[in-house]
Amino acid sequence: MPQKTLAELETTLGANLKQLRLSRNTNQHTLAEQAGVSTRALQSLENGEGSSLQTLVKVVRALGRESWFDTIAPVATINPMTMVAKAAPRQRARRKPSKS
Repeated sequence: MPQKTLAELETTLGANLKQLRLSRNTNQHTLAEQAGVSTRALQSLENGEGSSLQTLVKVVRALGRESWFDTIAPVATINPMTMVAKAAPRQRARRKPSKS
């Protein structure tokens, strides 16, 4: 699957935020006030026209979806080195190949 352009990603993110706002029956003016941003900044974000990271964070926080940020780069819960340390001790050694 081809990688999306930056504009496509911004448009998708904006549409998702708009859909969430609408599903909560909140208008742009109200959400902008709750987020502490201008209505124009929220409109730009929802239209995929670019926005600051600060505006994005404020709007996501006002929508009560800060947990979205945890899914961007989840922390590994399994450490491979711990798995090796907890592994059962070896019971046999491999036979060394004979030299010809």
